[in-house]
Amino acid sequence: MSGIFGVISKKSDCAQDLFYGTDYHSHLGTQYGGMAVLGKKFTRQIHDLSQTQFKSKFYEDYKRIKGNKGIGVISDFDEQPIYLESKFGPFCIVTNGLVGNAKALMKKFLKEGGSFSEVSKGAVNISELAAKLISKGNNFVDGIEKMFDVIDGSCSLLLLNKEGIYAARDRLGYTPLVIGKKQDAWAVTTETSAFPNLGFEITKHLEPGEIVLINEKGILNKKPGGKTNQICSFLWIYTGFPASSYEGINAEITRERCGRALAKTDKDIEVDIVAGVPDSGTAHAIGYAMESGKPYRRPLVKYTPGYGRSYTPPSQQTRDLIAKMKLVPIKEIINGNRIAVCEDSIVRGTQLKNFTVKKLWEGGAKEIHVRPACPPLMFPCRFNLSTRSINELAARKAIRAIEGKDINDVSKYMDHTSKEYKKMIEWIAKDLEVTTLRYQTIENMVKAIGLDKEKLCLYCWTGKEAKK
Repeated sequence: MSGIFGVISKKSDCAQDLFYGTDYHSHLGTQYGGMAVLGKKFTRQIHDLSQTQFKSKFYEDYKRIKGNKGIGVISDFDEQPIYLESKFGPFCIVTNGLVGNAKALMKKFLKEGGSFSEVSKGAVNISELAAKLISKGNNFVDGIEKMFDVIDGSCSLLLLNKEGIYAARDRLGYTPLVIGKKQDAWAVTTETSAFPNLGFEITKHLEPGEIVLINEKGILNKKPGGKTNQICSFLWIYTGFPASSYEGINAEITRERCGRALAKTDKDIEVDIVAGVPDSGTAHAIGYAMESGKPYRRPLVKYTPGYGRSYTPPSQQTRDLIAKMKLVPIKEIINGNRIAVCEDSIVRGTQLKNFTVKKLWEGGAKEIHVRPACPPLMFPCRFNLSTRSINELAARKAIRAIEGKDINDVSKYMDHTSKEYKKMIEWIAKDLEVTTLRYQTIENMVKAIGLDKEKLCLYCWTGKEAKK
């Protein structure tokens, strides 16, 4: 998942707010960062963040750029923002999402005589694709609508031109966009945690498919939102920043509720301490500790400087290296204790086994009880760059081992009351080398989030998606 941020200042340069607002999305991407500002002309800067942090790369840049309106992005894959000359005049664009049919759209565009400049290893830059699809419309709003019509997946965007910033949330509402205001400026963000320290107050959550124009006068509604809402549940469970709220529901509080729900199902085990795999497992563990009455302690601590999330980098080798190096065990806390370990999720299982569980056993843990805050992941995400192969998933590896082959219908394994589900969990627990393993049920996860089930994207667990 990427993070996007835009700001318009009535009286002064927007560079400082843009710099810090974009930086507050650094937990969402690891590949590229970018900013574009419009003053007398466009100023655009993109840097590779794979070996450094946004602040250090852009600190000198933001002091030089001048203009009262700008957009920024922390990107999980593509270089952004994209600049394009069009029949509507020049504009810059940043996007957040995943277009599943990008290759087919690129081929169609090329066949019609179009061209692309940002192509790497045969893959088109999603922001460039979106920009060129939008340019085929009669105006920006019409172009965004037509782009939404043809893509398979999700794409929220910010488009900067002389009129201001067009903000459009994808039609499924998979990724959020929120508008904030302070005395002399407006901002739009993926993460509401970008607002408090910059002085912005939330004024509007964009609806799925809604398009607005933000300029010095305020918010101009260009296209109302639709009825479909399938916001990503994983925002609350893992990817979102703890201080952020989505649809008005805070991520940290949701994670505490998840932890409480896990503890309520654990009346049959005894533990000495409760721990969370940092950072995203921390709040789940706090909730578990509050409900169980057992002390929350930190047998594993994260060495924060220089290490991002091990989930977001595209290569397994990089993910494993980060997972190994960032968690430092404290043997004085581990030794002799029965530990309930709360984790946001188990995706592949390799990092949990090799770089978390292993460190706890080596530190002298007496028992290790792993408690993921969401159900077993069964399907790769279709709407953002995360797990791309079904064969990567720990649950699928278990099913393949039990069945002796890959099977298409896994419905029995998705039912937490079935014997097949029990076998799958036992296999994963044995593979992870843990004392017990107990996942959150989908019902308890949805209850912890607090939205109607129909308003949440649960594709990773159910394989079902909403229709546009």
